[in-house]
Amino acid sequence: MSLALALYQPDIPQNVGAAMRLCACLGAGLEIIEPCGFLWDDRKIRQSAMDYYDACGLARHQSWQSFLDRNQGRRRLILLTTKAVEPYTGFAFATGDVLLMGRESAGVPDEVHNAAKVRLTIPMRPGLRSLNVVNTAAMVMGEALRQTRRFDHERTGKKTGTF
Repeated sequence: MSLALALYQPDIPQNVGAAMRLCACLGAGLEIIEPCGFLWDDRKIRQSAMDYYDACGLARHQSWQSFLDRNQGRRRLILLTTKAVEPYTGFAFATGDVLLMGRESAGVPDEVHNAAKVRLTIPMRPGLRSLNVVNTAAMVMGEALRQTRRFDHERTGKKTGTF
């Protein structure tokens, strides 16, 4: 089971497209927890994701409960939130982790916050609110993949062609 990124009720279709590209390139799954804050239009989403749409391992869930039914107890849910105190840089990631991102406009409700096994944050300069969700996901996913040795080619100097 590989690392996955889950977007909770995303508001911005372009962020979904960028997340598809990120997950396709890094070999991570992408899970969308609906309802989205926009009308899901496959043609527009494919356009935003370019030719990465089919390569991202997309799973769509009609609700938070359907996402939980599929993942809870099987995979560790890690919420990335500005409300956390533990920085992602000191955390030990595992291969099957799901990095959970909240809505761009509102984060996640308490029910989702409380369901997460772990809550992590990215330390930022005081007075600034947050990073874009895909930028956040890329930073944390890179660290998780480094820790779980998915980037072994960097250590050995040999490209494996797979992640």
